[in-house]
Amino acid sequence: MVLDQFSLDGRVALVTGANRGIGQALAVALAQAGADVALLGRTEPEQTAGLVTAAGRRTTWLEYDLRTASPVELTAAVATVVERLGRLDILVNNAGIIRRADAIEHPGSDWEDVMTVNIDAVFYLSRAAGRVMLAQRSGKIINIASMLSFQGGIRVPSYTAAKHAVLGLTRALANEWAGSGVNVNAIAPGYIETDNTAPLRADPDRSRAILERIPAGRWGQPDDLAGAVVFLASDAARYVHGAVLPVDGGWLAR
Repeated sequence: MVLDQFSLDGRVALVTGANRGIGQALAVALAQAGADVALLGRTEPEQTAGLVTAAGRRTTWLEYDLRTASPVELTAAVATVVERLGRLDILVNNAGIIRRADAIEHPGSDWEDVMTVNIDAVFYLSRAAGRVMLAQRSGKIINIASMLSFQGGIRVPSYTAAKHAVLGLTRALANEWAGSGVNVNAIAPGYIETDNTAPLRADPDRSRAILERIPAGRWGQPDDLAGAVVFLASDAARYVHGAVLPVDGGWLAR
């Protein structure tokens, strides 16, 4: 039956930045579809862990700050997931930060922090997970891209550059790993009600301009991404490689 292809029973996922917002919604969706879920972040995701447990799945927390974690530490994090939960089938590179400033004044420290979290950690975690998945000849890596993987944005040069890089990395890894049973894809959320978009929603003019361009006529909610992540993590997406799935209320269609 086709619906059986969406089941994640017996699989193990690792989700970064799952304390709240999009990351929490993705982790809970994977658990509800049947996966055990490891949660990586710098603060303990008690609420998310409770929701995963309530779905009847196992969970574990890996304490890492992606702004300072080294490639060696991130490789060790993947090994810890395998040690604690028995395997690794799904990696969701969700964690991300944003810094807003005019390009001419954008601090170098902000540039470095955004690049470290939003693209460097994505590569190092994907590389470590890829080694596990290539050895077992199966696995799903799902990166979180952005509307700014396609557009330039305003006052977010580091975030835009990093999210363009996420799109490129997704395609590059898909090219290398598709033939070995590893799917690498991305989801590009539109304007979702999260901490990162709080400044935009608090600006009446900016919020109105955004809403006027969204055909769906509303800001997205984190759980609007649930179906997309379950699809890409499941056997239903076994022939989907290097794709970027916009979940944007029609933003890019405008």
